[in-house]
Amino acid sequence: MNYLLIEGNAGEHPEFTNQKIAEFLFKHLEQYGDPIDQIQACLNYVFNPDKGGFVALAYADDQAIMGATIVNETGMSGYIPENILVYIAVDSQTRGQGLGKALMQMALEQAEGNVALHVEPDNPAKLLYEKLGFTNKYLEMRFER
Repeated sequence: MNYLLIEGNAGEHPEFTNQKIAEFLFKHLEQYGDPIDQIQACLNYVFNPDKGGFVALAYADDQAIMGATIVNETGMSGYIPENILVYIAVDSQTRGQGLGKALMQMALEQAEGNVALHVEPDNPAKLLYEKLGFTNKYLEMRFER
């Protein structure tokens, strides 16, 4: 398995286009995912020079994406974590082989400052996040229009 960190300029790795990454995440996030246009907006945020973040990928020798995570920088600190891990997914055929853990560790090492993520209570990945040191400090509440 190969690993790659993409930050700042997506054009440096033309084999991994935003569309290819978004399609992978859309497929493998399954019931925990978002519409592809929202995943694409998250990628656009990463590569916006006024915003920031990074993408961590695991890929096979044939450059097929096997795992991906997107971390957005919040531009805040202290009262809001400096980073939010927005998406992480591993190809369903390779789950349970440590790819998700490797991507999470890569993301945590790369991120400067604290990292937050949202996870649904029934998501099996919640156990991995807890093992890596994530805690549930707050109950999220939303007002949606």
